[in-house]
Amino acid sequence: MDKKTLLKIVNPILLALIVNQLATGFKPRLYGLGTFKLMHQQMAVILSIVLVAHLALNLAWMKDTYWKARAKKAP
Repeated sequence: MDKKTLLKIVNPILLALIVNQLATGFKPRLYGLGTFKLMHQQMAVILSIVLVAHLALNLAWMKDTYWKARAKKAP
């Protein structure tokens, strides 16, 4: 698979995990306290893994966009 296809898979998963973290963080009783532990604490680990994958897939873009622009501006 190429990076674009992987990003099309990773980005919606990342969005769903962020929404889940916000929902369980602001309304812990939304799912019940028993499910809160699973949904908030353990899903945070999955969110971190998906976030690292997202950053790894976008690393070349970040280098081109941010780091090269700063190098050109340096005297």
